[in-house]
Amino acid sequence: MFEIVRYSTERKNEWNQYVQNAKNATFLFLRDYMEYHADRFEDYSLMFYRKGKLYALLPGNAHGEVFYSHQGLTYGGLIMNSKVTVSDTVELFQEMNNYLKEQLFKKVVYKAVPWIYHVQPSQEDLYAIFRCCDARIIGCNIGSTVVENNRIKFIESRKSGIRKAIANGITYRESDDYASFWDILDTNLKNKYGAKPVHTLEEIELLKTRFPNNIKLYLSYKDEKPLGGTVLYLSKQVVHTQYISASLEGKEEGALDILFDYLVNQEYVNYQYFDFGPSTEDMGRGLNESLIFQKEGFGGRGMVNEIYEWEL
Repeated sequence: MFEIVRYSTERKNEWNQYVQNAKNATFLFLRDYMEYHADRFEDYSLMFYRKGKLYALLPGNAHGEVFYSHQGLTYGGLIMNSKVTVSDTVELFQEMNNYLKEQLFKKVVYKAVPWIYHVQPSQEDLYAIFRCCDARIIGCNIGSTVVENNRIKFIESRKSGIRKAIANGITYRESDDYASFWDILDTNLKNKYGAKPVHTLEEIELLKTRFPNNIKLYLSYKDEKPLGGTVLYLSKQVVHTQYISASLEGKEEGALDILFDYLVNQEYVNYQYFDFGPSTEDMGRGLNESLIFQKEGFGGRGMVNEIYEWEL
């Protein structure tokens, strides 16, 4: 039997300590990250206790009669430590479903932590979903990831961009000039998709102050004018590109090609994975072919993150 408790602020330290020692968690599950957009989501995160000890966590939120493994996070299923077993996880999901029904939820939407973030195998939850939830896959987002100790060479068009950038005197470095990058990013998203970045400038600057070792910005320059760059999220073994964008001039000058040559092939070779993230829209039904072509050109290859749904 599990005791299931809805997260509350007095349990913050206990939650964070578990995240720090989990086998499939990243800094995104620390409460200071999860709560930067607390006004947008009704947090319904769950804590599972067994014999009085914290056994597992599930970041979540409520929206109407649906329980989500948190909509405000790119990924986020059951957070586990090395003591979690398959049999216990099956029991946990059975009891969680009963608990959620008692709370008048009618449906669960669940996205697990991608395996590249696992420091030990951590797919007990996926087996439990198959075994006792009668779940169906409702989304499948595909991204592009580089395995650093088995890198694929950049394609010729990316190499050509590097040569062009060198010839044009493009430089690059780590920066704290998020405002300049957000101008480029915001303009691109508005012109191309009629969209805005997931984070506002104020939010990303806040998160940077909270997680200075995990969030990094790199920019490319010509004559000290920013032409493009990327915001990286660093976890234990994964470098993830949270945002990538370049101005029209930056695209013409090869600003991103030379920057990613440095990041993938030099700066972060000691990480296991360099993840360019998804290139899909509408739960994976739409593929941004130009975007994934760029990422594959840097040596990224396909990794999917499936989204599950089941009735209670």
